[in-house]
Amino acid sequence: SKDLKGAMEILIEQKRQQLSTTEKLDEHMDFASQLIFAQNRGDLTAENVNQCVLEMMIAAPDTLSVTLFFMLILIAEHPAVEEKMMREIETVMGKQELRS
Repeated sequence: SKDLKGAMEILIEQKRQQLSTTEKLDEHMDFASQLIFAQNRGDLTAENVNQCVLEMMIAAPDTLSVTLFFMLILIAEHPAVEEKMMREIETVMGKQELRS
């Protein structure tokens, strides 16, 4: 939709501004940054960059949910791994209550 596309353009412009004012690029080098630099070199158009970022935003929840689903199945099928994970969580969190 136009609203989503407009929001992506705003986010990309904010990222572009962040990259132009930062002193240490390596701290901000992610996939979106690589796309922006590819556009600056003339390898991609602004529309290419917008479309790639939009597709990442739309696809990420689907791939994440599938990955989490299979991870949970694997943990359930391997109780020893689950036990190790629980010990690690207890070691890190102590008596703190876990929250989502």
